[in-house]
Amino acid sequence: MEDLLRDRVNLLLLQNVCSGKGLDVNLSYLSSRLKRHRNTVRERVRSLFSHNIIDRPVTPFLMLFKEYPLLVVAYADLPHDKTTVNWIKDDPHIFGAFRVREGAYNMILFEFHRDVWSYHVWREPLVRKGKIPARRERTPSEPLYFSNRLVVKYEPNVSINLIEEKFRREGEIELNGYVLDELALKVLKHLVNGEGVKVNENFLSKRVGVHRATVRKRNLRMQRKELVLRPLCRFPLFFVPPGLLLVFSMLEVKKLQGKLIQNLMNDPHVSLMYRISEGKYNVSLFNCHWSIEDYLEWERRYEEKYSGCFGSIKNNYLSPQMTISIDQQKVSIGIIQEKLEQLNA
Repeated sequence: MEDLLRDRVNLLLLQNVCSGKGLDVNLSYLSSRLKRHRNTVRERVRSLFSHNIIDRPVTPFLMLFKEYPLLVVAYADLPHDKTTVNWIKDDPHIFGAFRVREGAYNMILFEFHRDVWSYHVWREPLVRKGKIPARRERTPSEPLYFSNRLVVKYEPNVSINLIEEKFRREGEIELNGYVLDELALKVLKHLVNGEGVKVNENFLSKRVGVHRATVRKRNLRMQRKELVLRPLCRFPLFFVPPGLLLVFSMLEVKKLQGKLIQNLMNDPHVSLMYRISEGKYNVSLFNCHWSIEDYLEWERRYEEKYSGCFGSIKNNYLSPQMTISIDQQKVSIGIIQEKLEQLNA
């Protein structure tokens, strides 16, 4: 598998498709599958994009978790100024950042690194380079370390099921000012699940300088070897559809852990789940809900079904308005670019 990431053609293809280049919605496929006119489907697709309900298609780089096996969750005290925000948006290690109120801290950063040593090597020169203020001007950050080898569930788009549930319950749903009808919902569900996205092999063959058959063969091989997933559309806030609240939770799961974990695995509220060892906490969740009240009702149902299952719970409620940046593709493209530079060295 490592050899696939030492191949220049593979890396150039990855650089393009992980950036969304050479990918587009397959209107003919969706029209045929949904049995609706192509122009009707096109209108729904355009509305989903123009209302920022989903982003343009990309190819997710699944090897991110092996290349960067350490997730650092850092509570930080940083100014919300142009310099800091630009650094957060540009740095290839920072996956997401949100404003919070957590003691002395006003931000939470989610970062990917190779190991603790490389995290400290990355962290040490930030003050000298003017990326963040000196320690005397802020409260030192508090990092938590999670292993990406202990990811139990990774389904960033599973919350599409929450949208579908609400649509079936209420008969309609509005996201970012766009009222989805049944066709728009079906198009949305297809695109976030990777159905109805096409690869422009002619475009990529010209970009990379190889035959289109080579493009097809390399792309399929990288999918089979699980370097990448098939192309799909993500929500702009990755785990969170528009209008929902992201909750970052650390849980102390006390008993009935096997059944409880399986329930969480099947839960459409839970996009990402880690096994962790952080004080008394042994499970971490990225979960989404329509509101804080909805989250509290969700938690109550678990307590009712699995009495005494939770001990301590630590939550950060991260609304869309608290988002500074969230972009996993930036981290993936940074890895690919680094490997290309190593080949060129």
